Amino acid sequence: MLIQTFVFNDLYENTYVVVDESTKICCILDPGCYSKKEQNELLRYIEQNHLHVKAIINTHCHVDHVIGNDFCKRTFKAPLFVHENALETLRQVPLYAPLYGFVHYYETYPDEFLKEGELFSVGNLTFQVLDVPGHCEGHLALFHEKTPVVFSGDVLFRNSIGRTDFPGGNFEKIQHSIRRKLYALPDNTIVYAGHGETTTIGFEKIHNPYIRA
Repeated sequence: MLIQTFVFNDLYENTYVVVDESTKICCILDPGCYSKKEQNELLRYIEQNHLHVKAIINTHCHVDHVIGNDFCKRTFKAPLFVHENALETLRQVPLYAPLYGFVHYYETYPDEFLKEGELFSVGNLTFQVLDVPGHCEGHLALFHEKTPVVFSGDVLFRNSIGRTDFPGGNFEKIQHSIRRKLYALPDNTIVYAGHGETTTIGFEKIHNPYIRA
């Protein structure tokens, strides 16, 4: 597995390109590319590495994580996947996107839904879909057991957790998601979060000031 990280838009969101090196098949996770420069940076990486984009996936549907959905769907002709409960959150994006300076947000909708317990394949890589609400409804995480890595979106960060004061946020739910789903993963699992640097499950269980094991 090859994981390429891009930090996009004014909210410093992490966009990931997850590549199965044996097949050159990849998925784009949380495309936050807003400016033409950011879009070209992502396109250049895909083209220069001769990658085939199988899917676009949103861990959740806040504006900074979906702002590049339309560009990626049009450019790479790949389907968009979201959690089955994320539609209402996605529908709200055009209403508040201009407040964050995203005046050129182009609305697009998912082609398929993901739900907990499903397995999602990217080439020869297989990910388990986890249902982790609390930051918002319809939030998912992707866990690759063999590596192991988890893409946690905005639920778990290094030394922090996702905000729960947005619509659909709930502190009790995010506690449950972290304790019962993410902290249940092996301690050596690398956490690729929606913002900031990577961490590990073991580190957060001991040091996270908001939710400890």
